[in-house]
Amino acid sequence: MSAPDQTDPHGPTPAARARRARIAAAGLLMAAAAVVLALRLASRSSVLVVGVYGLLLILCGVVIELSRRGRTRLGTWLLAAGLAAALVMDGVVLS
Repeated sequence: MSAPDQTDPHGPTPAARARRARIAAAGLLMAAAAVVLALRLASRSSVLVVGVYGLLLILCGVVIELSRRGRTRLGTWLLAAGLAAALVMDGVVLS
């Protein structure tokens, strides 16, 4: 006895596409934050800057998990707010 075919002929739903887009955006931001963090560590920046980018990495992970669970709007707002806060803090601490 075979299992019924679970594939949808029309492709993923808009909600599924939104979840994948948020996961991809958070993953890209996580990679960018890791690169900036590595550059800041190499230039011996302030510990506060390193902490800010470390928190941004954690926030990206939280956003990915929220998106996997279907909370894409909350994840989007957290991602935008976290990125803005990290950029502001980086500018404040480095200036």
